[in-house]
Amino acid sequence: MPNSGSLGPPSHHSRPTPPSAVPDAAAHTAVPDAAATTTPGAPARSSAADFLAALHPPVAIPAPSPPPAAAPAYTREATATSSALQRILRGPTGLGTSALSLTRRDEPLLPDPTPAVAASPAEGQAVPGLYHHPVPEPDPVRVEEVSRRIKRWAEDEIQLYPEEWEGQFDGFSVGRYMVGCHPDAPTVDHLMLATRLMVAENALDDCYCEDHGGSPVGLGGRILLAHTALDHLHTTAEYTPAWQKSLTSDAPRRAYHSAMDYFVSFATPSQADRYRHDMARLHLGYLAEAAWAETDHIPEAWEYLAMRQFNNFRPCPTITDTVGGYELPADLHARPDMQRVITLAGNATTIVNDLYSYTKELNSPGRHLNLPVVIAEREQLSHRDAYLKAVEIHNELMHAFEAAAANLAKACPVPTVLRFLRGVAAWVDGNHDWHRTNTYRYSLPDFW
Repeated sequence: MPNSGSLGPPSHHSRPTPPSAVPDAAAHTAVPDAAATTTPGAPARSSAADFLAALHPPVAIPAPSPPPAAAPAYTREATATSSALQRILRGPTGLGTSALSLTRRDEPLLPDPTPAVAASPAEGQAVPGLYHHPVPEPDPVRVEEVSRRIKRWAEDEIQLYPEEWEGQFDGFSVGRYMVGCHPDAPTVDHLMLATRLMVAENALDDCYCEDHGGSPVGLGGRILLAHTALDHLHTTAEYTPAWQKSLTSDAPRRAYHSAMDYFVSFATPSQADRYRHDMARLHLGYLAEAAWAETDHIPEAWEYLAMRQFNNFRPCPTITDTVGGYELPADLHARPDMQRVITLAGNATTIVNDLYSYTKELNSPGRHLNLPVVIAEREQLSHRDAYLKAVEIHNELMHAFEAAAANLAKACPVPTVLRFLRGVAAWVDGNHDWHRTNTYRYSLPDFW
């Protein structure tokens, strides 16, 4: 069990100064159209999708892995919209558009006296037939620094785990994960915002829900009290001290409290409230899965996917603007078409987790619900065919995500919208790359 010793609130004396104020939300109403922002003398683009550059980093990469010859014909061909979307992440060209590039704008945070050496591609096999986009190797200097800082935070600030869990913490490779998912973060301080929150979310999942003492019994009460570390209790003077003391009573609450405290020192009030809302969604999904475990219920595939729309990675890409040092204004974030993009991104990346963790979960005690298991049970398919159908479901969600992002970019070519879409796409790609390369945690089934 995690160390339950009491800790005081995290110290603020070493906090970095928050970034300068984000652009006024009203500024998004005065954005020139695509043709007006092209380079002088260049031909006008035919559409916003042409004006925008690709939703994926401009590096020479191989095409997504084709399905193996022996696999059932589940894999769809990429849509025409996907190829148009390939042009979005390079960013618009012309005067005044350089700030929209995914390339870093700041000076290196750490001195680097030696010439940069190209990193070798990390090991790890992609799921055959899975539609994905390979990404550049994460900046090794940043990976090392984020890894160092997050371990110091976990051990020294919040006493997150006992000594015997250290190997598991290191094996999670959270530094590589977050650097790969947030290529436009201006500083390591910004990357640490996402890294602490990721570690805190996983601590709660492990200790409350999963194999480090978790149980579906009584989960609702534990999660609600932990959620008050993110969304503070406002109560009477008599009961406030007891609540404050509770925030340091176990590892998940210490992690939530500290990570959120750092986050709000950088985020705008709107960004912080957005994150609280998405964490409430996540917790609702945890409770649905726990209820099914208590009643030994195997959901239908569509019911499982509904649960996974809440119990998913959504809180991570939704903070991409905070980590990037800017703000997607609340009215643009709330657009139904933006909400569809964010939701599809969360859904697709969560099925990636189901696929890569499938073997790990089969070898764990008890029954773990994941999409291949549900399909096999409910649709009377073999384990192999159920897994391959789950791959196709992921691919369909990915194509829907890319189509929705392309449509939104065309309908609303506002700089913050375009940058946010690129950030979400980078998170989707980085999330897959981390799962593929984390051979400490994951291995693929022998279905090919």
